[in-house]
Amino acid sequence: MEDIVKNGYLYDFYGVLLTEHQREVYEEAYFNDCSLSEIADEFGISRQAAHDLIKRCDKILNEYEEKLGLLQKFLDMKQDVERMKEITRVIESNDNKKEIEELKLLEDKIYNLL
Repeated sequence: MEDIVKNGYLYDFYGVLLTEHQREVYEEAYFNDCSLSEIADEFGISRQAAHDLIKRCDKILNEYEEKLGLLQKFLDMKQDVERMKEITRVIESNDNKKEIEELKLLEDKIYNLL
């Protein structure tokens, strides 16, 4: 997964656990595509401090994911739902019992993740 997309997902899941200042700087960097100079000027910090804070936030978010695994569970469920959609299309075109059984297994797997 591309780092920018992954960082966005990690922020969606764990951003609320960052401090308000960390969230503001991180959002400027990733969502508003501000340069380190722009962030430094806006928050009254050095470019190096802005860089360090962004890297620290990345590390914090990745540590939360390592401990909790919410992003991976989400991506697994998303993949399972996509597979369910594929199976549903096959079932609609052929009455195939193998696909129906696989669909039931995926449904159970997703239900147990919730």
